Amino acid sequence: MALVASGCTANEAFFFDLPEPATAEGPIIQNLWNGAWIAAWGVGILTWGLMLWAAIAYRRRKGNETPKQTKYNLPLEILYTIVPLIMILGLFAFTARDQTEVLAMENDQSQTVNVVGFRWSWTFNYLDEDVYDVGTPGQPPTLWLPVDEKVKFELTSPDVIHSFWVIDWLFKMDVIPGKVNQFEITPNKLGTFVGRCAELCGTDHARMLFNVKVVSRAEFDQHMEDLRSKGQTGKLESERVSYTGERESERTNI
Repeated sequence: MALVASGCTANEAFFFDLPEPATAEGPIIQNLWNGAWIAAWGVGILTWGLMLWAAIAYRRRKGNETPKQTKYNLPLEILYTIVPLIMILGLFAFTARDQTEVLAMENDQSQTVNVVGFRWSWTFNYLDEDVYDVGTPGQPPTLWLPVDEKVKFELTSPDVIHSFWVIDWLFKMDVIPGKVNQFEITPNKLGTFVGRCAELCGTDHARMLFNVKVVSRAEFDQHMEDLRSKGQTGKLESERVSYTGERESERTNI
């Protein structure tokens, strides 16, 4: 009755409203998430049922003295040791399988984007197009991608750990100084999607936002030309905004 009265959908009530995936790889993560919750609900219902049954069946009745005390039930102790172990190993196996598939690098992408996370915004270097775009905490940048084309991302940071997260992709990955993290993904839905830093990184972490605009190939090519016409060519290695508001950057040509 509570679920019906709340007006929640089944996805909201049982799977905590996981967004519909906007990438070809997203259903892998969606299935893992939903499967984990189905298993958790099953365990919860069984546990709640046993607790209620024990509370009712073994309650203290009128005229009864203290119930008979038992201990050292070896079969029961083996059961509650082995069953959780099997569950944990099962969850680990499914997670390892899906993680391996999601993080597989086939290097057959149509575009490669170097994402630079800096305090406190983002630079997007379109390596194949030799152009870049950059934002500030007050003006979040927009990452443009062609629909239905695989994109390889190379994540770097000049300062502290950040985390590149696009909510509707059901995916995030840390951006770590001195290390290049990589992944491949295929956006398959047109539209604008919200991205943000998912790692607490300092004063303006909450404003470290960006958008992802998935468009047709023709619109993507036109945007690349617009960046060239603005003189945003080459690769922006690092970018930061000082506390005085002055922008400091380093650009190299590739």
